[in-house]
Amino acid sequence: MRTPPIFDGHNDLLLKLHRRVTDVEGVVSGYRGGHIDLPRARRGGFAGGFFAVYVPGSIEEAEAADDLMRRPRYDVALPPAIGWSAAIAVVIDQIAWAHRLEAAGAVTICRDAPALEEAIGGERMAAVLHMEGAEAIDADFAALEVFHAAGLRSLGPVWSRPNAFGHGVPFRYPSTGDTGSGLTDLGKELVRRCNALKIMLDVSHLNERGFDDLAAITDAPIVATHSNAHAVCPHARNLTDRQLERIRDSDGMVGLNFAAAFLRPDGRMDSDVGLDLILRQLDHLIGILGEDCVGFGSDFDGATVPDAIGDCAGLPALRRAMLAHGYGEELMEKFCWRNWARVLGKTWGG
Repeated sequence: MRTPPIFDGHNDLLLKLHRRVTDVEGVVSGYRGGHIDLPRARRGGFAGGFFAVYVPGSIEEAEAADDLMRRPRYDVALPPAIGWSAAIAVVIDQIAWAHRLEAAGAVTICRDAPALEEAIGGERMAAVLHMEGAEAIDADFAALEVFHAAGLRSLGPVWSRPNAFGHGVPFRYPSTGDTGSGLTDLGKELVRRCNALKIMLDVSHLNERGFDDLAAITDAPIVATHSNAHAVCPHARNLTDRQLERIRDSDGMVGLNFAAAFLRPDGRMDSDVGLDLILRQLDHLIGILGEDCVGFGSDFDGATVPDAIGDCAGLPALRRAMLAHGYGEELMEKFCWRNWARVLGKTWGG
């Protein structure tokens, strides 16, 4: 059996570069730490994925949230909104890092479906530029057009905080995602503008009302790039069966998130997670979405992932577990990359 490459729905490598945790040479030649670099990608058969452009809060906020999420129950307060003037420079810097990686031969920034399929089989990582939270988009949407010209092809209106476009879902366990109001009028217009530009829309951090608003407006497949099933792990960030059915009916897609807190039934951000929990999530997602609408959305470089995987070099262990679980060759190809190629091709057009 041919080993299928894995194209993944979400990583935060560009944030590592923005924070100077590593640099272009570290990604090209390898570095200690993080989850992704080119040598590890080649060892693990990691073909690339959605490279997120994300405006972070403080490191202290992130560390405090991580500590809370190790408790049996928790409710992490939504961080304050970040304004456009603070966000724009961060986003430009991260997009610049993506272009530096491309110039150095580490990635190919994919702007259409043929380029994506060609890159998945190549020596570089295939990169789809994804904006996680639209804080850097102005009310006139001029920045959206500029970012699209720079290669942006996927966008989540919010991260887990409020902004001008909507309200993010909190990191809360146990909880549903029914946690506030939906998209603002500006957020609804953002959906329409993304549809017009053929930018894929991601519902991963939206609360339930925002999800429903987006689903009612969009003319494209509904996609959650890095989310799991609430029925398996009742975390606010995970999707209910009703939401999964709505995604299925749109011919959309869910990328299974490796973040421990969204895998474990107890919701704890603890890396002592067996691959059986990933398979349990996969089985549930397939049972509702079908075999054409499920893939991976690891959250590499942005979350605590199972020790059984570790980083992108550890992906062969997941492939072996999937084979032992009874997934056949055709199904493996779909989960590992073909389903992402399908939904992006349908969203982006010819």
